[in-house]
Amino acid sequence: MVTVPPDRLERLTAVSHHVAELVNFTPDPQQAYVGSSAFAHKAGLHTSAIARRPDAYEHINPAAVGNGTRFVVSEMAGRSTVELKAEELGLDLDGKAIGEIVDTLKKLEHAGYHFEVADASLELLMRGASGWKQPYFELESFKVGTEHRSGTGARAWNEVAVEMETEATVKLHVGGERMVATGEGNGPVNALHAALMLAMGDRYPAFRSISLIDYKVRVLDTAAGTAAVTRVIIDSTNGDRVWTTIGVSTNIVEASWQALVDSLVYGLLHSEDENGRT
Repeated sequence: MVTVPPDRLERLTAVSHHVAELVNFTPDPQQAYVGSSAFAHKAGLHTSAIARRPDAYEHINPAAVGNGTRFVVSEMAGRSTVELKAEELGLDLDGKAIGEIVDTLKKLEHAGYHFEVADASLELLMRGASGWKQPYFELESFKVGTEHRSGTGARAWNEVAVEMETEATVKLHVGGERMVATGEGNGPVNALHAALMLAMGDRYPAFRSISLIDYKVRVLDTAAGTAAVTRVIIDSTNGDRVWTTIGVSTNIVEASWQALVDSLVYGLLHSEDENGRT
């Protein structure tokens, strides 16, 4: 029995992501046909072969279900993998830029970055190597403060009534104008996002459609205890697509800021691609 007409099958991936957003469910990247990793390929020889004979490695044409071939880039990537990724993104990179990207990837992955799971941050890195600079804002500084107050009805350790307030202030230059905005939230990332929304939301309406759907933190060197390097991965969506960004630092707020900014820049960049403007 056919449940989806052939002429609508190419909407399968988009509908799957839309339903996941409606029910507040994080899409499974490994899901057959519609997952972001369903047609992902890694390693130099493999990706070179895919470029020549995709039908030998993919059971169907990804476009038939609204998905696409994805080349995963990591510290193992060679020049051919980076070249294919650049072609996938529509970037015109010369040999020098390709070599610089390969070297940068190896250094960053050694420092704790993991671009296999952060395609959006990888795309921004590669665009930067081509000379592109994000035009949306320039950071002057940001500050985050969290206040913890125990309530008056505290009894046992697990019954403490706690009030938490987090406030973030950002100082930005947007379109030649200096903007200072303060946002409140239930944590540093939420407060920073709120502050950035106040500073840029009127200038970039697409900003308002970008929301965080998952936030993950991993400690990379457990022997260092609370001084350890942390990796933050953020999944975001604008309702139509889902993307992942990454940040790494010994300071978890700084790592979160890196991932958050990449997420917003990527979302604004592709809102221009889709709408012709932000």
